[in-house]
Amino acid sequence: MPAQTFTIGELAKEFDLTTRAIRFYEDVGLLAPDRAGPQRVYTSRDRARLTLTLRAKRLGLKLTEVKDILDVYDGPRDTALQLQRFLDVLGKHRAQLESQLSELKSNLAEIRAQEKEAREALVRAENAEAR
Repeated sequence: MPAQTFTIGELAKEFDLTTRAIRFYEDVGLLAPDRAGPQRVYTSRDRARLTLTLRAKRLGLKLTEVKDILDVYDGPRDTALQLQRFLDVLGKHRAQLESQLSELKSNLAEIRAQEKEAREALVRAENAEAR
């Protein structure tokens, strides 16, 4: 049974991407389609890599991090190495997000304090005008 292949248009439609986005992923080394003359021919492997790329992007990973992870999976099947690399990338990303979250919480607390002060000043101003 021949391996299933896809055109760039088919993948673009399936993943709701532009063909330009898919070519960009190819340019950065995330996809490596075969060629049939001028036409790109994507395999199930390319489709799986695209699926993983988009999933990793939703997690907020950088494309370089995604490529590193995918490249590890393309190497020898050393599950411990693959999982360790994946955990390293996720751990760094989680730490970055936690730092951003802490900063956001601090900013929100400051905004709430400023809002409270402004509301209290408004009440004082309205009371002064009412006299």
